Amino acid sequence: MLRDLQASGRQEGLTEAQGLEVVLGENGKEDKERKPDSSEIKELHESSQSVPDVPIIETSNNVVEEATDEIKSQELDLERQPKISTDSEKDSNIKVPANMSVRKPAKVILALDEAELTSKLEQPWKKNLFERVEARAQAMQQKIINKENLKKELEKKAEKKLPKDNLAEEWFSTESMTLNTRAYLLDKLLPTLVPGVEKVLMQVEKKKLLTDVDIPTKFDPVNHLGEYLMRNNPYYIKDTGMSGYQRVMRDVTEDLKIYVPDTIYNRVSKMKESIKQDREQRECINKIKVKVTNTRKQALREQFDEWILDSKGMIPMVVIQNVLHDFFQNPDFELESHCKELAITDSTEPRLDKTEFTEYISSHIADLKSEIFEELLKHLCHCADEFREVIKTDMQRQMFAELFLHCDCGKVGFLDRQRTLALLETFYDQSSQILRSLLRNPRQWPFIEFEETDLPEFWGDMDNQKHIYENFDKILSEMNTLLSEKHASKTQSKLLENPGDQFKHDEQRKSTPPEEQKGKTEEQEQGGEPTAEQEMYREPVIEQETHSRSTPEQGPSRKLITEQEAHIGSTTEQGQLKGSTAGQGLHRVSTSEQGPRRESTTEQRSHRESIAEQDSHKGSTVGQESHKMSTLEHGSHGESVTEEPYQESEQRSHEETILEEQEDIDIDSTSHSRKNGILKNTKSRKSIPSEYTEIPLQEEKSWRQTYEEELSMRSILQEEVPKSSRKDYLSETAKKEVQKNKSYEPKSPKIEGKLWSGEFLTCNWKMKYVKSEDEEQTDLIYGNPRFTDLHSTIRNIQSNKKVKGRTSFNGVSFNLLQFVQLLETFVGEDAPLSVSESLTSFFRRGYVETKEEKMNALEQVRHNAFQVQRELLLEALFQKWDSDCSGFLDLNEVDELLYTYKDGMEKESMKKAKLHIQFPKPHPGREVKLSSKQFQNYIELVVSELRGNEDEVLESIVEFLVNALDRSHIENLRNCARRKWLRQIQHAAETSGVSLEPVYTETFKALTQDAEAHGNKKISAHISLLEENQLLPDRGNILLRNVACTLDDAPFVLNKVLYRDMKGISFTVVDEGKPIHVPQVQHHGNIFFWNQSRDKDDYNGSFLALPLQDAHMRIFGVLAVDTLRDPHEINIFLPHEIRFYQGVANVFSTAYHYVHSREHILHIVITGIGWLYNITSGITSITTYFVEPSPDKNSDYVLRNMMVTGQLGLTEIHTSPPTIFRKSCIFRDFLFKCTDSSEVILASACGETHIVIPLRERIGEALGVLDLNIGKSRMLLYQEFKDLQKMMKVVQMACYEILGESSGEIEKKYVLEIENAGEVQRAGILFFRIMLQELQESLQLLSSMDFVSLLLYDHNLLANPSSPQDSKFLESEVHINLVQDTLRAVILFFHPELEFSSDFGNWDKCKFYVNKYLVNNICDFDPTAKHVEVNLRLIDQYVRGHSRIEVWKFGNIVIEHLYHWIRICSALMELTKKLNSAITPPLPSKTDNYMYAKMPGESLQEK
Repeated sequence: MLRDLQASGRQEGLTEAQGLEVVLGENGKEDKERKPDSSEIKELHESSQSVPDVPIIETSNNVVEEATDEIKSQELDLERQPKISTDSEKDSNIKVPANMSVRKPAKVILALDEAELTSKLEQPWKKNLFERVEARAQAMQQKIINKENLKKELEKKAEKKLPKDNLAEEWFSTESMTLNTRAYLLDKLLPTLVPGVEKVLMQVEKKKLLTDVDIPTKFDPVNHLGEYLMRNNPYYIKDTGMSGYQRVMRDVTEDLKIYVPDTIYNRVSKMKESIKQDREQRECINKIKVKVTNTRKQALREQFDEWILDSKGMIPMVVIQNVLHDFFQNPDFELESHCKELAITDSTEPRLDKTEFTEYISSHIADLKSEIFEELLKHLCHCADEFREVIKTDMQRQMFAELFLHCDCGKVGFLDRQRTLALLETFYDQSSQILRSLLRNPRQWPFIEFEETDLPEFWGDMDNQKHIYENFDKILSEMNTLLSEKHASKTQSKLLENPGDQFKHDEQRKSTPPEEQKGKTEEQEQGGEPTAEQEMYREPVIEQETHSRSTPEQGPSRKLITEQEAHIGSTTEQGQLKGSTAGQGLHRVSTSEQGPRRESTTEQRSHRESIAEQDSHKGSTVGQESHKMSTLEHGSHGESVTEEPYQESEQRSHEETILEEQEDIDIDSTSHSRKNGILKNTKSRKSIPSEYTEIPLQEEKSWRQTYEEELSMRSILQEEVPKSSRKDYLSETAKKEVQKNKSYEPKSPKIEGKLWSGEFLTCNWKMKYVKSEDEEQTDLIYGNPRFTDLHSTIRNIQSNKKVKGRTSFNGVSFNLLQFVQLLETFVGEDAPLSVSESLTSFFRRGYVETKEEKMNALEQVRHNAFQVQRELLLEALFQKWDSDCSGFLDLNEVDELLYTYKDGMEKESMKKAKLHIQFPKPHPGREVKLSSKQFQNYIELVVSELRGNEDEVLESIVEFLVNALDRSHIENLRNCARRKWLRQIQHAAETSGVSLEPVYTETFKALTQDAEAHGNKKISAHISLLEENQLLPDRGNILLRNVACTLDDAPFVLNKVLYRDMKGISFTVVDEGKPIHVPQVQHHGNIFFWNQSRDKDDYNGSFLALPLQDAHMRIFGVLAVDTLRDPHEINIFLPHEIRFYQGVANVFSTAYHYVHSREHILHIVITGIGWLYNITSGITSITTYFVEPSPDKNSDYVLRNMMVTGQLGLTEIHTSPPTIFRKSCIFRDFLFKCTDSSEVILASACGETHIVIPLRERIGEALGVLDLNIGKSRMLLYQEFKDLQKMMKVVQMACYEILGESSGEIEKKYVLEIENAGEVQRAGILFFRIMLQELQESLQLLSSMDFVSLLLYDHNLLANPSSPQDSKFLESEVHINLVQDTLRAVILFFHPELEFSSDFGNWDKCKFYVNKYLVNNICDFDPTAKHVEVNLRLIDQYVRGHSRIEVWKFGNIVIEHLYHWIRICSALMELTKKLNSAITPPLPSKTDNYMYAKMPGESLQEK
């Protein structure tokens, strides 16, 4: 059959091929496919019926294989046919002979699908063959299927006729001893033997052999059985039919085989059982997952009601994305991988309703565990409350923005800073005392800049009344005293209950000296460790926490979550408790964990812990309209102890707390803690939920009346604290009723009585209110037809601007962003919107400008706009003129072209301009090169010397120069490409995360790309930097170290050193400061080849060495380029290539110093943070961010997290700093607010207070920010607040100096000897040097009487003696020791020989060294000088016993100055001793993930 099929297929294939040739030879048309006749199909079907019974798979496979072989043979036959030339097709009229076959040329089809192309090229005979094979295979398969179906039907009929005999089930037994034998017999023997025995018995019964025993018979049962077995041998007899007994036996056999070990049936059975169990397990898991998913979705639907929604009941998607992003970023959950799947949108337009909200969150948390999902619910509820505050802040900022537009009558874009601050001071003074406790003092930093404060006042002012919050330290001290007295009374009452303990207590007091009693009293009051009253206070908080959890239902919206788990309901139901987070405890982390560095800070620590007991939560609802009627309804125990007395409702709640604790009122009567509690909890404590009803604005009293009423209530309570009871104000029953009613109230859809309009400008705030001056001027230039040739250049300049979106702080005026931020900082987060409305009304009435001021403002705006336009035009002109991108223009070439302006009529005027500008030093070739900035200054001076309007003259000159410059199209294209490569080098520096490796990469990339594109060369390059030769000074004072090179040369060049006594022209370039080009290195004789393995015959190429110069034209390295690897014989560098390489060297130098300046700034910040941590204990962490251009063109900039300083003062520096985007910081936008406005921000996040301070560039824009986290406290103590200001002032001054030196604006100055040790060492001590200069200058401004008063301090005390047991006497003794020890330490710096003198112990003799020369000696003293030798240990002994807080409490300006001066000098001396090991670059290598840094000398800086 197969042979017939092959023969027919071959014949058909030949027929089709011949037909194809004839058709193509005649008309070039293809004939239609020939379909097989019906007779052929019928024959094929009949032939398929005679195929023997074989498996269908084998049959089809054989058929297909044979058909495939046949097809291949047919194709080979076709390919073997002779090919005919297609020349005969040129003329269609030429007749083709009959013995020739002509083929048409193949068609080339582009972009055609492969399957379609295959189908077009498929042969018709092949398709025919496949159809026949497929029909036959299907027929065979159908035959087998029919046969199987028939067999099954017959079996079913047999089963109906012969019922099963269950007697055979007795064979089933799983006994291990007989299992194998039984299975074998049932499978092989018994199915045949049992019917045979049955036949024998039937024959016996038929012949009645059992009854007729005596009758002889020839019947032999054995023979009969044997005959039956032979006749019914299963190997020869197929399908003999089965009885009911046999069918059951067969089933038993199949079941029994399963239990036989090590058999196929046993293994298959186990596999089936395992698969079944897995399937059941999967089904069970899927059911549980579905149930859990539905439960979670229901919880999310309930949680959706916690959010504030727009008018359509929707919430912006970007908000939910930020919530999930913050949650996934939590390191405790290890969900960072989920952040990659979260693509945060840039727009606030996409909104989510309840269903979309549920589905969106569910899609991102499908694989979270239940515990993490519970934490997510808590996080969602907390973020819902945070979002209310964000919307409130957004409404407030819009209010202030509209105020700015109203006050800016002339639409100049800025308001006067001094007038704004004066209005704030007036509003602050006219406000009530309660309102002032919410506002921030506008007379203090950050409203007032450091430079606006006199040095003696800045360094020596210790007046606690000047805190940014009024009476902050005083109120904390009063709170500590009340808590201490209450604890003492409780302790005394417990002792009275036990007479034995009372007796021991009295004995202990008698045996304790007065000094020790005083020390214990101070420690108890100031809380060096967690005090007993703090432990006492923790108990009711925990009880109240338990009560909060046991509250039946926290409202309808929380019902489902409460049923799932109780503590979820209590945690997610946080109301508007913004500052409270889940898992926060009462106290901050114990200071014992801070190591020995903070052991001496018990007094300081006591104040920080008191702040933890008293400071308020950030988003305080104290002044909100919903709470203005009375705080008595809330009756909050948690709030009353946590709220600060100078907050609105805390004025009464503090006294209520004392009464409540004295009378031990049942904790069940307490309500939930409110949002503005002063107590900032630590992470071990659960947050207490709070819900309340908001009262509409029109139904409230005015905020001023409310504040005055609460102030009077506070005075009444203060008078009645010792004897009144809490029952006089609010009964327990009333409190319980209020609590019960409030627990069922849903979240209000309003914010202080106002509906949210749905407008959310947090993400796109600047798009609506801020306009870029550069863009406006660019549009004006585009509209001017005179500068058409510069449009493309200006467009490139604007698109490649470094960092967009920042505003510079000038100290004179505020733009819109700065004005809004200033008012937001002044109002704070605790004040309600009504305060902002009152402030807005006050400003509308008070901000008035005179006509002259308006005219001056308009003139200033016009001048600024003209300046921006001028810079754009001149920069574009410079880039067009510098077609080779060298970065410089020849002054002679510029003058030559300028002098032709107006046919030389203005030549003399132009020459006058040269008299007013200082040009750079001429190069050895007597040529003066102008940089872009110098060129702009020169043109501006020329314009100022010419007659006419400056705007018109400038435009005329620029137009003349643009038209005079003759640049070909090729030069313009080359210029454009090279500008792009140079911008990539600078961009790499700006986005490198303070690393030079990307800069090296882009530099070599620019060199190689230009060589390939514009020179057709293959180049090699390397960069070598100058270093001081310390190991081998005999070979020269300096050396050149190769720090980077192209990849092919790395084994021979990288990290190699070139000395002066070696061959080479690099040192000649360093000495002369100009490039050197060697066209043929093989003929030069003074070239050093790094690859010594190269044959001398291969030394064929050019070499170019270019100097690397800084902004002061000082050489710091060499850029070398060669063509030794180029295969061409002529490969010298052309002039335009050399000029471009000069531009590359110039841009690399700028990028190099940009990176190093940022690195030095990090070094300075680390030093400043180390100094601050040693004298303060209230700072939890400090995070340093740098500003970088955004990789997204739609965004302005991003922040890079450079390093984080923890509570122990250890700084973690990131090798690959994380990138922070604005769109992912809706709940932490204070970082970008600070960068936008370049102003200090006071904000909160997750219940922690942040002080965000900008690091400014010299032009006033923020180059980075410092984020200080002070934990749960509302603010630092005034002493810590002042020390923070000192640190920031010095750090900012150091930044100005570093940036000015890097840009060439200021000359580098060396004040201390240690600064000459190197750039890295100088950056490490620059903070201390500037602080030392500040102290020296401030000491010079002090009067001589300030020092005389110190010398007479002990005499004044002797003139007014006190009792030795008096506390004032003990305090005076401490102060006397402080004065004497401080002055002795100062004297030892200048008279170290007194260390061994007996007179040094006599204070009266030491006084003589405090004379008029002391201040001069202090101001001239260099602690790093080599000749200075002092005993630091002895000096440290005098100062170590006096803490920072003791010096602060003494309150003497001279001691304050000298104390800091001693510490700075000691630190500098320690750094000098450990010069090489102590001061190292702060950045880790790329092989490290991070690095820990801690500045040396910190052990001296004790608190």
